[in-house]
Amino acid sequence: MIRINNIKVPLEFDFERLEGFIIRKFGLERNKVRSVRLVGKAVDARKKNDVCFIIAVEFSADNENSLVKKIKGAIITEPYVYRLPERVNAEKRPVIVGFGPAGMFASLVLAECGARPVVLERGGDVDSRCKAVERFRTGGALDTECNIQFGEGGAGTFSDGKLTTGTKDKRIRYVFEKLAQFGAPEEILYLSKPHIGTDKLITVVKNLREHVKSLGGEILFGSRFCGFEAENGRITKVKYVSEGIEHTIETDSVILATGHSARDVFSLLYNKDIALSQKNFSVGVRIEHLRTDIDKAMYGNFAGHRALKSADYKLAVHLENGRSLYTFCMCPGGTVVPASSEENRLVVNGMSCFARDAENSNSALLVGVGPEDYGSDHPLAGMYFQREIEEKAFLAGGGTYSAPSATVGELMNGTLTEGFGRVKPSYAPAVKKALPEEYLPDYVCESLRLGIKEMGRKIKGFDDAEAVLTGVESRSSSPVRINRDESLQSVSLKGLYPCGEGAGYAGGIVSASVDGIKCAEAVAERLRLKGE
Repeated sequence: MIRINNIKVPLEFDFERLEGFIIRKFGLERNKVRSVRLVGKAVDARKKNDVCFIIAVEFSADNENSLVKKIKGAIITEPYVYRLPERVNAEKRPVIVGFGPAGMFASLVLAECGARPVVLERGGDVDSRCKAVERFRTGGALDTECNIQFGEGGAGTFSDGKLTTGTKDKRIRYVFEKLAQFGAPEEILYLSKPHIGTDKLITVVKNLREHVKSLGGEILFGSRFCGFEAENGRITKVKYVSEGIEHTIETDSVILATGHSARDVFSLLYNKDIALSQKNFSVGVRIEHLRTDIDKAMYGNFAGHRALKSADYKLAVHLENGRSLYTFCMCPGGTVVPASSEENRLVVNGMSCFARDAENSNSALLVGVGPEDYGSDHPLAGMYFQREIEEKAFLAGGGTYSAPSATVGELMNGTLTEGFGRVKPSYAPAVKKALPEEYLPDYVCESLRLGIKEMGRKIKGFDDAEAVLTGVESRSSSPVRINRDESLQSVSLKGLYPCGEGAGYAGGIVSASVDGIKCAEAVAERLRLKGE
């Protein structure tokens, strides 16, 4: 297979005629070229007067080794094929706690190699989640067990469905192929910045679940993990509560993939003397601009071109106060959503549908925090730090799950005014005017003021006085790491596999999915050796 990268094409390029274009451009013989396919596509907007696509293609041909020498930049490549673990027969079925990205892919791999996993998910199925989230958004009560954080698909389901990652693991290709198999748009297989969107993720999650069940897996919704038993340093049972009744499952393999918001699990583990450690994370606000303004700033006169989707951005600035401010989980054409999971604590996040066509574009604006900020060496000090600012945000919003919100101009001037300008906050159920100083530490607020100005120098209009800041964004990642060894098992308890973002080993949908696969492979290998 021959791969050619960095091919420039105009926005008007007809991708239906890709094969003919490649044959002509590189002087190939038509009858010797087969299966030309697009494997990379990115927008190049560095020159605002010449916005274009940069693509990569792969194709097979006769005499590839000699042909590749004639094409500048061409390389020989072999397609990656994921090899499932050998089939296993598990006397005691492995248990997976949590059905977010890590838990879903752990269950998928174990199901496909015959291990018939049992999944415990405290929240509801994705349809129940949609109803619970919509009730909360429209002024109903918070369901602390089924919300944007908890339930089938995990927190990533109610996000942008962004599939970008800084990791390079080859298993990423398997993750993308499976997502496409279960209903994600085929374009995720070649876009440089792929995303699925909440509306399409719902279908993907359902289809993956049904596939796991068809292979003998079992998913128990409304089943909250509440404890375990162990003998001789190895886990022997897990306990869970469903409809107020406690149940027990005998097992010697548990993948703990609870997500970054399962604070009761962190406390349970601490009380059971499972080794935990503090971990850095970030806090801040969501910033909203008009989508058309961001598109104009990023694409210039090409903004609105039919071949271009809503513009995204990624920014980071190092500040004179020694801190840094960066954007995270940018949602083009999205909304700010209520992400609370505990009573009387307020959290926000961002979400986009696949079309990314809402009025505003938003992003988290975050400042890193670490053990030096927590005020304690307790392993759960970061979690307590999160709770404190979420409680302050709840009060700043009026104590009704309205979110505290202000404009960039108000942040800079330190004074609130009446109403909002061109940019209207998208958060529901409601917002209440409040400055970030009411709920965030002073050093975070100072970093916001300094950093937004710097970012305004990088993207025109980013520091627009009418841009909206809504808080608090406090769940960027887990505040705790559940310590594990090279076998991916807890250093304190054999058979317990801390996994994914909640355990401190991932930072998004893709990396969490990959970590779930790794843990499943480790469990499958142990079951194979045990069965020999």
